[in-house]
Amino acid sequence: MLEKRVLQFAVLIASIVPIGAGLAGIIIGPWTFGARSYSVDLISHVGYLSGLLLAIGLLFVISVPNVEKHKDRFLILGAIVFIGGLARLYEGLLTGFGTMPHQLALVMELIITPLIVLWQRRVARLSGR
Repeated sequence: MLEKRVLQFAVLIASIVPIGAGLAGIIIGPWTFGARSYSVDLISHVGYLSGLLLAIGLLFVISVPNVEKHKDRFLILGAIVFIGGLARLYEGLLTGFGTMPHQLALVMELIITPLIVLWQRRVARLSGR
């Protein structure tokens, strides 16, 4: 099914974002995200959240081979990403929306990821799942 293959490719491409940002946050720390001043607590928090981001990306990637079988996984991961995006939106309304990478992350969290979840559900339905 062509649509399944295109979805698989889209998920792989989209997963580059959380995997890359997660690894950068783990390896480089808050400096990755433009922090100029920091505390040990901020470094710890960024490291933890970056690990979660990496895990989200990896879970999407391991779902690719049988993408049509993972409705629940996509829904849970998508909800986590969406809720994170709502938190980012809230903070942005309070303090400003930051740099372009953070603005693009908001688009990924509130628009692209929900569309991928809906697309996965369509592919699952078409495959009889």
